[in-house]
Amino acid sequence: MLNLFDETPRFPINILPKDGITEYYGKIFSPEECLKYEQYLLNQIPWEHDEAVIFGKLILTKRKVAWFGEKEFEYTYSKRTKYARFWTPELLELKQKCEEVSGETYNSCLLNLYHDGSEGMAYHSDGEKDLKKNGAIASLSFGAERKFLFKHKISKEKVEIFLENGSLLVMKGTTQDNWLHRLPPTTNVKTPRINLTFRTIEE
Repeated sequence: MLNLFDETPRFPINILPKDGITEYYGKIFSPEECLKYEQYLLNQIPWEHDEAVIFGKLILTKRKVAWFGEKEFEYTYSKRTKYARFWTPELLELKQKCEEVSGETYNSCLLNLYHDGSEGMAYHSDGEKDLKKNGAIASLSFGAERKFLFKHKISKEKVEIFLENGSLLVMKGTTQDNWLHRLPPTTNVKTPRINLTFRTIEE
């Protein structure tokens, strides 16, 4: 387990011990900015229930999603294709902040709304064919602090981190090839978390 509180950390921290780079930058927004963006995202984003095809059946998740980009990208995962809406001014601000901090560039964003701790995400890797190979994925969190887990695909070694309100995590290099990640459910969290994953789609 990565403990960020043993001493004052110097960000960014690569939290993976091998076979990938995942850098944690800690909080990149003030509490006031976090509140402003969380309220905007909760109330102004056109959230929809996510869809997945599992064993031939269409499943609607409790978690809600939205998909934005610089053009009407197609993005396919869980055998369902989504089409991006165009950036809002607020999402462009968030994208530019992530680019400034991480030194990477992004052209699209998948947003996830977890209403409380009962909603999570199973182990997976973001290896869809639409994504730039070994491209950076910036994960920005607002709202409830949640545990986030990584598991090595071969050794099964695990790394865990708590993603704070207003924090940035960037997965890049061979992370998706070698590691799975998940957001485990918890009974301890009663408030929403919004996760924005900025990424690069290649056409």
